[in-house]
Amino acid sequence: MRFETEAIHSVREDDPAYGALVAPIYQTSTFVFEDIGKTRGYDYSRTANPTRKMLEETIARLEGGKAGFAFATGMAAESTIIHLLKAGDHVISGDDVYGGTYRLFANVMTELGVQFTFLRMNDRKAIEAAVRPNTRMVWIETPSNPLLNIVDLEMVVGVARKHKLLTVQDNTFASPCFLRPIDFGVDIVVHSTTKYLNGHCDVVGGAAVTTTDELTQRVQFLTNAMGACASPFDCWLVLRGIRTLPLRMKQHEKNAFAVANYLAAHPRVKRVFFPGLEKHPGHDIAARQMKGFGGMVSFEVKGRPKAVNAVLKGVKIFSLAESLGGFHSLIEHPATMSHASMPAEVRQQVGISDNLIRLSIGLENADDLTEDLGQALGS
Repeated sequence: MRFETEAIHSVREDDPAYGALVAPIYQTSTFVFEDIGKTRGYDYSRTANPTRKMLEETIARLEGGKAGFAFATGMAAESTIIHLLKAGDHVISGDDVYGGTYRLFANVMTELGVQFTFLRMNDRKAIEAAVRPNTRMVWIETPSNPLLNIVDLEMVVGVARKHKLLTVQDNTFASPCFLRPIDFGVDIVVHSTTKYLNGHCDVVGGAAVTTTDELTQRVQFLTNAMGACASPFDCWLVLRGIRTLPLRMKQHEKNAFAVANYLAAHPRVKRVFFPGLEKHPGHDIAARQMKGFGGMVSFEVKGRPKAVNAVLKGVKIFSLAESLGGFHSLIEHPATMSHASMPAEVRQQVGISDNLIRLSIGLENADDLTEDLGQALGS
């Protein structure tokens, strides 16, 4: 089946008990045993739940993986996956990753003895040079948050396989609608399902998809042992969102093109970050490995900080808020919001300037969005 059909029919939902077209929410903590040591497949919802299993199977099929796991948040998914490592292991990570990911790696996992090297993943020689005898994992974001940098997956996976390293990709920005990292050899895919997969700004969640029996068993153990799994109701909400994912992603991208082109021509905008623009340094790679360019646009405003504040406070349709990927257009300031946990000197080093603004382009009329930005910019 093609993706649009898979999003609706990837897992049979209808209820065998009463024939409900949409499967019920199994909002229960406990399942009754049929006999000592005998269940109907479920015993306790931390270990497994029918509603969660339906979401996990759906995401696994959409990503082309072997098994899926649903978590309470995107960071819960990342925290579980990074615990595949042990003290003394080394990770190569993109340098402009989401601020929460950087915080987890630099401030939490380093305290547990895991080592990290952060670098821009656009240079094969630099990645090769970063590999150590104790390197075990490569962590990828593409498009990255918030600079929308593009990683050549074939190149990075090639390096990782040469050195027998595990590859993990955060696919939140693209969604499986626009990019399937497993098709390029990535071992594990993670998501914040809060974002495009849910798409309705009403739930937080995360997911991971594995590609081998061994990884599936290890992640299943960690999920049960650490208890970071998603609730049944949250899983049901994400399942509802996935049914319209292809339609939403197409409109997000269409609006993002309109906004990016408008900003690129604006005299008060210094630079626009959107991989759909031909001037974007990663455009050709994105066009080759993605089916769409996504709905995220970042841009730098000319002038002093007050010029940035004028835009953040001046918009009327965009809402000043963190998160992304919903029907509602959002505007945020990475330096003080999504990436505030990243030290200022690190932000400056990787290119996240104080004048950078990140937009999550929603499903409103594109002309209304550009007009809103225009009046906020003072044109």
